[in-house]
Amino acid sequence: MSFFAAGAVAGALAGAVQAQSTASPDTAPAASDRPAEPWRTDRFYLETSVHTVHFHSDPAHVNNQKLILGERNITEQWLLGASVFDNSFGQRSEYVYGGWRYRPFERAQPFYLKISAGLVHGYKDQYRDKIPFNHSGVAPVIVPSLGYCFDRICSEMVVFGGAGLLWTIGVTIP
Repeated sequence: MSFFAAGAVAGALAGAVQAQSTASPDTAPAASDRPAEPWRTDRFYLETSVHTVHFHSDPAHVNNQKLILGERNITEQWLLGASVFDNSFGQRSEYVYGGWRYRPFERAQPFYLKISAGLVHGYKDQYRDKIPFNHSGVAPVIVPSLGYCFDRICSEMVVFGGAGLLWTIGVTIP
């Protein structure tokens, strides 16, 4: 179910990227017309995982999540997203969510806090109970993160439940 939603979001992102790349040079904004803070005004965000650390060692844990994530910024604070990744046990999983981004420090605007909430699918078999409320194969989750952007490049430290931390890197797209 959420796999199809992730595909729909990825397709929408791909269409937007292609539409941007097919613009003629005459319509491309001049360097002086571009916003000084593209991370604030760009509409899309693509992200991947860099490093994972689990709080408790388990031989079954996989530390390479192979995350592919796409977000659509509805406003500077509100967003929608979808991702595919390998969960802590190497099972292909999907996450579809809505989120809220907050920039708490006036003097450090590239720094932000983000919280997302949605549905995750993919924890199965002997790992089905590793995530609460996963009775039907789909479970509700809340995912907090801290992020920082430099120009169009952003990085986040994501807390996934009581299991661990995930570091990511991504790029914003107009």
